Amino acid sequence: MIDIGLSKMALIGAVALIVIGPEKLPRVARTVGTLLGKAQRYVADVKSEVNRSMELDELKKMKQTMEGAARDVEQSIRTNASEFEKDMNHAAGLGHGDVSNDFGDPYNVVPAYHNPGKKWRLKRGAMPQWYKSRNGVRTKALSGAARVARYRPQKFH
Repeated sequence: MIDIGLSKMALIGAVALIVIGPEKLPRVARTVGTLLGKAQRYVADVKSEVNRSMELDELKKMKQTMEGAARDVEQSIRTNASEFEKDMNHAAGLGHGDVSNDFGDPYNVVPAYHNPGKKWRLKRGAMPQWYKSRNGVRTKALSGAARVARYRPQKFH
């Protein structure tokens, strides 16, 4: 860039004082300062835009590499799963590639129903009454009509 030292700045200031005059010099200096500030902001905006576009390109490249890696992993999982399925069918004596059996789809296994029990009522009832009243736990169920009647605003006559 331009190499401007202290001596060159003093020479420019002296020439500007002679040419412009002492009355208009402060106004010109403010104008030059604002123009230089605008130019610096413009250059900073351009630099940030260039950096942003470079980062975007890097992110696009990273996305492509990650998608490629994901496709490779998916393909390897599919091949391993198909090999496993072939081995399981062969071990079960179904032959090669014959999937029609009494067991249905080996990936669609539904677990048997397990009754969760009703212990939650015991756990709920083990809570002390003073704790329920302090923390606002409802102990009695209200019907819809009772709830409306309870929370209806009172009419003043």
